[in-house]
Amino acid sequence: MSFDPKAHLAELLHAALQSVAPETPADIHLERPKQASHGDFASNLAMQLARALKDNPRKIAERLVRELPASPWLEKAEIAGAGFINFTLAPAAKTQIVRNVLTAADGFGRGTAPEGCRKVQVEFVSANPTGPLHVGHGRGAAYGASLASLLAFAGYQVCREYYVNDAGRQMDILAVSTWLRYLELFEEYVPFPPNAYQGGYVREMAEQVKATHQDRYVHSAEAILACAPPAPPRREDGAYTKDEKEQLESHLDGLISAAKDLLGEEWAYVHQHALTEQLADCREDLEAYGVHFDCWFSERSLYDTGMVAKAVAELERRGHIYVQDGAKWFRSTDFGDEKDRVVQRDNGLYTYFASDIAYHANKFERGFDKVIDIWGADHHGYIPRVRGALKALDIDDGKLDVALVQFVSLFRDGAKVSMSTRSGEFVTLRELREDVGNDACRFFYLLRKSDQALDFDLTLAKSESSDNPVYYVQYAHARICSVLGQWGGEAGGLAAADLGSLQSERELALCARLAEFPEVIAASARDYAPHAVAFYLRELAADFHGWYNAERLLVEDEQAKLARLALAVAVRQVLRNGLRILGVSTPEAM
Repeated sequence: MSFDPKAHLAELLHAALQSVAPETPADIHLERPKQASHGDFASNLAMQLARALKDNPRKIAERLVRELPASPWLEKAEIAGAGFINFTLAPAAKTQIVRNVLTAADGFGRGTAPEGCRKVQVEFVSANPTGPLHVGHGRGAAYGASLASLLAFAGYQVCREYYVNDAGRQMDILAVSTWLRYLELFEEYVPFPPNAYQGGYVREMAEQVKATHQDRYVHSAEAILACAPPAPPRREDGAYTKDEKEQLESHLDGLISAAKDLLGEEWAYVHQHALTEQLADCREDLEAYGVHFDCWFSERSLYDTGMVAKAVAELERRGHIYVQDGAKWFRSTDFGDEKDRVVQRDNGLYTYFASDIAYHANKFERGFDKVIDIWGADHHGYIPRVRGALKALDIDDGKLDVALVQFVSLFRDGAKVSMSTRSGEFVTLRELREDVGNDACRFFYLLRKSDQALDFDLTLAKSESSDNPVYYVQYAHARICSVLGQWGGEAGGLAAADLGSLQSERELALCARLAEFPEVIAASARDYAPHAVAFYLRELAADFHGWYNAERLLVEDEQAKLARLALAVAVRQVLRNGLRILGVSTPEAM
């Protein structure tokens, strides 16, 4: 059984408490001091007892220290400040962590989820399948995948889900954009709307339709334009007035309506082709990025199975819906939203919000104890209305957490890189990965909290220097592999090494850093903060590089050599465990 110094100190304090105040209940908390000079752990137990015992905390602390049972694992206990008790562990207690790591191996740091909150769903990316994933989606994917892996490592049963927006107007716009480009291939030119999808991938899909079906879907431009309201004059600078923007939307809706009328049942093919191509591209991109999903949930299925209608009907039954101007409105303001929201328009069509209500109700029907949505920061205002809908359906909205992902800016050689152009092209996730590699993408996206804007330094991400955090961490792993190669022994036998020679300040500090890993995992999982794991790995790598540069590992003394190798292999194991959570590889040579 592995030795847990924190648990051991808690036992000592509990014994002292029984002597000082046996009738006084108190929770024993131990934390790591921010300054190494304050010891390895600190407790505020004396201050907790001050009111009940009606005594000065420092005097209570003195009594507690006197009553601590003797322990070979404890070097000293000192009183500090207003009554803190600082504990300094004996070197042997600190080095035990090496054996713990080597024994647990891939399982070191794993936790157990709390009762009643075991089954967790993490829904992330969920980008409309209307074009390639861009660098903003890449950050959401890196954060979501790492968070899901972190929660799984912390002991939760995690379902990774992608919500496929395969219903609604955006997919109609993609389909009609593809059709219009297809018509151009047969010299039937309908002026391409500036609010349609502009990217080159739309032309590629049009070429695919032509290659498969030739002129089967061709209709005259005159017939199409006759069905749509006129568009405003095209403005190359894109500076349309509010009225002109409304005209553009009306014109585009008219083109969609014309396509549905003229193509009839064959509209479904164009629509499905666009969806299938873009969704397949999205899947391929994410798989290559190391991001995998357990469930791809179709928005269309919510309509096909009647779940949207059922959700709205249930809200109506509960008195949370009213009718105004022929539309059905959800009383969102009753639940803290800034205004009420339409769930069904006067033409009978349901809104996106209605399907989102049904989707979230379905999540909890599937038995998840906790649902985590990862959204772009621009969706912040959407949170109150979704929570309100859950409350209105008598679903505990406390079981829903929403994590926001802020925007990304790209920089190269100190200059900001343009993210998009007027032609509709933009920096895709695939292009970013090809430029700097998956590992840099995944790690750099986690160098700031998800709700903070991120400046992504492309030059730094490609550099092979200690300034590049992912290179610095991976190099620590590769260095250890190199040392083991020079040694030539079996790393598996190092768990039995005598660790008594690990006495230097750097070695004991490295042991202390290793001991923090399970606590980092628990805290990061609780706070939905995989970035904290990245920060920790960078600190662990720095401690290792400092030790490696200051002391030789392959010394002549056999006991010292095996002890140092055991410590190095423990560092390698924790680097592996942490980088695996973040989706970053562990090269053995660099």
